[in-house]
Amino acid sequence: MKKKKIKHYSDKEALEFHNSNKSGKIEIIPSKPMTTKRDLALAYSPGVAAPVKAISENPDAAYDYTSKGNLVAVISNGSAVLGMGNLGALASKPVMEGKAVLFKRFADIDSIDIEIDSSDPNEIIKSIKNIAGSFGGINLEDIAAPDCFVIEEKLKEILDIPVFHDDQHGTAIITTAALINALNISKKSIKKIKVVVNGAGASAIACTNLLKKTGVPEKNIIMLDSKGVLYIGRDNLNQWKSAHTIETKKRSLNEAIDGADVFLGLSSKSILSKDMVKKMAKNPIIFACANPDPEITPEEVEEVRKDAIIATGRSDYPNQVNNLIGFPYIFRGALDVRAKTINEEMKVAAANAIASLARERVPDEVVAAMGGERPTYGKDYIIPSTFDPRLINVIPVAVAKAAIKSGVARKKIENFDVYSDQLKQRLDPSVTIMQGINSQIKKTQKRIVFADGEDENTLKAAISFKKSGLGIPILVAKEKVVKERLKDIGYGENFDIEIVNSTIKNKREKYAKYVFKKLHREKGLLERDCDRLVRNDRVVWGSCMVSCGDADAMVTGNTRRYGQSLDKVLKVVDSRPGEIMFGLNMVVNKGRTIFIGDTSVHEYPTSEQMAEIAISAARVVRLFGFNPKVAFLSHSTFGQPITSRTKHIRDAVDILKGKNVDFKFDGDMQPDVALNDEYKELYPFSEIVGNANVLIMPGQHSAAISYKIMKTLGGAKVIGPLLIGLGAAIEIAPLRSSTSDILNLASVAAYSAGVIDYKKKN
Repeated sequence: MKKKKIKHYSDKEALEFHNSNKSGKIEIIPSKPMTTKRDLALAYSPGVAAPVKAISENPDAAYDYTSKGNLVAVISNGSAVLGMGNLGALASKPVMEGKAVLFKRFADIDSIDIEIDSSDPNEIIKSIKNIAGSFGGINLEDIAAPDCFVIEEKLKEILDIPVFHDDQHGTAIITTAALINALNISKKSIKKIKVVVNGAGASAIACTNLLKKTGVPEKNIIMLDSKGVLYIGRDNLNQWKSAHTIETKKRSLNEAIDGADVFLGLSSKSILSKDMVKKMAKNPIIFACANPDPEITPEEVEEVRKDAIIATGRSDYPNQVNNLIGFPYIFRGALDVRAKTINEEMKVAAANAIASLARERVPDEVVAAMGGERPTYGKDYIIPSTFDPRLINVIPVAVAKAAIKSGVARKKIENFDVYSDQLKQRLDPSVTIMQGINSQIKKTQKRIVFADGEDENTLKAAISFKKSGLGIPILVAKEKVVKERLKDIGYGENFDIEIVNSTIKNKREKYAKYVFKKLHREKGLLERDCDRLVRNDRVVWGSCMVSCGDADAMVTGNTRRYGQSLDKVLKVVDSRPGEIMFGLNMVVNKGRTIFIGDTSVHEYPTSEQMAEIAISAARVVRLFGFNPKVAFLSHSTFGQPITSRTKHIRDAVDILKGKNVDFKFDGDMQPDVALNDEYKELYPFSEIVGNANVLIMPGQHSAAISYKIMKTLGGAKVIGPLLIGLGAAIEIAPLRSSTSDILNLASVAAYSAGVIDYKKKN
């Protein structure tokens, strides 16, 4: 059955995304302090004179004293934007900004987009040549053939920094990696295979060049354009197509495919028929990479060939050929050795590294990050996942080694083990964590209540939750209001999400009885009081849905203060047996992840409560893949200065020492001592100093103040507060949370519903 391509958002929502807060997707942030008059004097005048002189005497010093070494220009003229054609330079800017974001997200490379309003290759070459000195590399994008060939070739001749047209070489590298593994699985020799390349544009030509460089004989590759086979003697071929002509009597795809081992499609929808597939050799390899619809679907291939290995450009099928597996990491390796170019040796090294990674056993921590079952090398896994966290420390290493060996590196790397570890630290760990959670919950499809269903951000989160395949959202709302909100955000009225409310009489009676059974002795409430409570409060209704088994989890908040939402939840749900309830925030800043508790429940936790919070926090942190190292924070460090406010913190540490826990902890200590490794020399007796990733705060006020300051002023990414210890999978979003915040909490709730037994004593 053919899979339908799903659109995850409306055009209006996409436009609002690009226009929210600051317009666009990128901004410039200083990497040095700019606070005092002295800072400014060092940054500009007169302090800037020293690096200016150094660079004038030695141009390579620009790598040391400026951002050049980690800066890539993403350049287009808009002549081939996203396969939509020549839309102009300015129209390509959102795409180029997007590319810049991908460089930062996946390889921590700073990037500037530059749109050149010209269709003259020589003018474009001159423009890039004149600005190239500012950058460590040039990424060409969405430039139509044959101009892209002319521009890249000339720039590689005249510039001494990497120039890389990703539409060509990114596709070529990933395709070659996939082919290496497909041949390995099918037991075929690269020197004997017959390859048909359908398409003769930039990507197809680059793929063919790299296949030849990797070992496929020229005479064994038949390339076709829209008019048929490229054969010797055919008229009106440009120099790039002519380079791939061969002596053959075959003229059509139907003729060329007969007996072929490999079909590589970089052309158009449905051009390869099932009858053609039948004519291919044993164990055929079919890479149908046209987007959004492939040359033939995997389902169609499998109807006629069970022995085929299939890859596409689509994310909803196995073996996605995606440039994102390549370009960020290739540039990362090239920049780190200050390479003068990205040569064929570096491309081949990247392809081999990608192929080798897919053949390795996927480690437990990577399985956790990717979510779901462990992928196993075979027909359905010949290329690593786009989000495999190992890519960052495997591909750049291979590229850097090849650059050094081939003589194009200006800088040597003395210890590649240290370099590999440094690469791992560049990425935002929270992205990998949420990706793993989302991959897992896609398989379980939990029913998640979005209690504040009439709130716009909550509604958007529910829509995204459904469209992303994360689970089944249920809105607690009035249908009329939801339809109005859907119109406001650009969707039709009949959007397919379940809506529930207190007009459903049988559910209301069921929930009222449930609440009455729980509260009539505790609060002295009558049945009519409980009915009114269920009928009038969405949070109570949603909590009852989870407690009564009509849903698996819930996310609420955003429209009221956290404490108000928690009070409503606690009328229906108790804490988990044997566990303390508290709020835990995950905070990510500059590649470092810490967890802060208690941020939302206990105003002044006792020593015993702090110890219990530490134990539960350590358990949760392990679920996220971290090894907990707990610091009990204070305004004092190891009793200095001693005040009445520090004793209960030290008592909490002593209590924990008597509990035989399986994680490291220490305290009391100030936050800088816990987080900054410069203090290790002062306190060598403590394994937590400078290493802490779980911070137990002395009070809710200090916890909440800390993470909110970090989020607002420090630019930290915050997930939470996660409500730990509640007897159901329910998360509460703080007031005025963003759509992304609510979506993350919904995913965490769905994940918790699948991995925690809420009835079992911890």
